[in-house]
Amino acid sequence: MTDATTGTATTAAPEGTRHVVATLAELPPGSRRIVEIDGRSIGVLNVDGRLHALMNRCPHHGAPLCEGVVKGTMQDSAPHEYSYGRHNEFVVCPWHGYEFRLDTGRPLVDMGRLRVRVYEVRAEGDDVVLYV
Repeated sequence: MTDATTGTATTAAPEGTRHVVATLAELPPGSRRIVEIDGRSIGVLNVDGRLHALMNRCPHHGAPLCEGVVKGTMQDSAPHEYSYGRHNEFVVCPWHGYEFRLDTGRPLVDMGRLRVRVYEVRAEGDDVVLYV
């Protein structure tokens, strides 16, 4: 978020209870950790240095979503042309292949109102902090 009057970046205060789930050294790029907080299974993923946290449950049939592959997807293109893009923006359900955006939890294909809950996660000093 950017302050419109000064043009400087601002950071909104996170909502929820603060939970330290790992150190940055324990969660290097390309790794993930599944944590249990208040009875919820949440996946914390470090994708190319970007932290994401999602409910570890596919809304389709309850698969452990955060155990799925992180990848991009095929872009719109002309017939018989194939173009891969949006590298590492999606997690794929390991059971049925549904793809969900890591940043919003929204599915790539319209599934009606189904989406995955996302949580705020940040690096604070040497810690990875999840807000639930």
